[in-house]
Amino acid sequence: MKSTGITRQIDSAGRIVLPKELRTMLDIKENSDYLEIFTQGEFIMLRKYAPACVFCDSTEDVIDFMGKKACRACAAELFEKSRNL
Repeated sequence: MKSTGITRQIDSAGRIVLPKELRTMLDIKENSDYLEIFTQGEFIMLRKYAPACVFCDSTEDVIDFMGKKACRACAAELFEKSRNL
């Protein structure tokens, strides 16, 4: 993990502001992108949210099917298996 040297104070509502430089570097857009929050020991980690396939966890070429996310490869495999029933 790399330190940026940037510190921010938490406000009374528990919020922090992510510096513009970090938002730009990670292509995080206000009012449209989401961040996932993870903890590991004493660390809090943020990651730009990307929908992932419910079958293989891939974030590439994900489509929505009946409210679930699936990559096209898994969707194609599921389709093929359903034809053989």
